[in-house]
This record gives sequence, structure tokens and C-alpha cells, in this order.
Amino acid sequence: MSFSDFMTDTITVRRRTGEVIDNLKASVQSNQIFLDRSDILIEPGDLVERKMSNGGVETFDVIDPGFHEAFHGIDAHYQMKVKKLGLPEAKQRVQSITYNITGHNARINHDSVDNSKNSVNIGGELKEYLVALRQIVEAIDDEKQKRDAVEILDGVESQLALPKPSKTVVSTLLNALPHIASVSSLASAIIGAI
Repeated sequence: MSFSDFMTDTITVRRRTGEVIDNLKASVQSNQIFLDRSDILIEPGDLVERKMSNGGVETFDVIDPGFHEAFHGIDAHYQMKVKKLGLPEAKQRVQSITYNITGHNARINHDSVDNSKNSVNIGGELKEYLVALRQIVEAIDDEKQKRDAVEILDGVESQLALPKPSKTVVSTLLNALPHIASVSSLASAIIGAI
């Protein structure tokens, strides 16, 4: 009888790096897991899930991987010291969160403090759009409408000069411009670039 005969449990290893290794045969005990494999890396803090035949799943936190090199005919293997996690604790540790972030200086700090400082130059593209809008506004025949549009563009320009321009304010201002097809497309481009 070999060690592999005792490997009657099916486990999944969830590495802290996000890697998931499925369908491994192991022997799961209350505070120890034996795994007859040496081709994978298991580290403290990784999670091991045991899939039971009744459909249940148990989750264990790896405290000590307990890797043992081959010795006198015994292959290299793991004798992990583990702690069984309760259902709420396991769900919290196993859950997968996807963050979709966009925009200039976008970042996520998870359980950390960010003391970095970034600067982004977004002026070039936006200046081109504003210059094009000003040219369209200058072609307006009605002097009052032209004057109002110039004031609106001045407001947009001052908002865009801020470190964090308000997309809502810029959008509201641009929507107040005369409804001309070329104005609408340039306004959409500006809002999209913020």
C-alpha cells in the first residue's frame, strides 16, 4: 500500500497570488493535510478547499506548508498544518472581487495607505477640443448667443484647469452651448477625456 492509496479527498488550492489549482488528491485531517505532490508551491496563507461527496465544502487556512523532500523511497510531499475556517470566515477569504477602474490617476488601495503623488498632463487633447469649439462659437451670427457661448467655454476651460475637474459641471456647461452637431461631438469628446 502506498501513500497515494490514502489520498481519498479532492482539494483545491487557492494561492494568495490568485492562482487556483484544482482537482488535487489529498488526505485531509482536522488540522493537517497530506498532499503527495511536489510540483506545486503552497505557502502560508494559501487556502485549501475540500470538496466532500455530500456536496459540502470545507475551507482550511495553511499555517505551515510542511514540505518534505524525498527520503529513502518516500517521494517529496506536503504535510500541511492547517486551521479550519468557519463559513463566514471562509467566504470572506475566498470571495473574488473585481475592480474596474478608469481615468487619470486611477488606483485602488486595499488595506494600505497611498502616500504617492501623481501628476497627469491632460491639457493637449482637451485644448484642441476647446480651440475647435471656440472656432465654431466665433462663427455664430447672433452676438448675444455668441457672447453667452464664449462665457460658457471660459467656464469649461477654468473647470478643466482644476486638478480634479467636475465631470458633472463640465457636462452641464457643455449642454448649455448651442445645439449644433459639431458642438455636440466635441462636447462628448471633452466629457469622455475627463
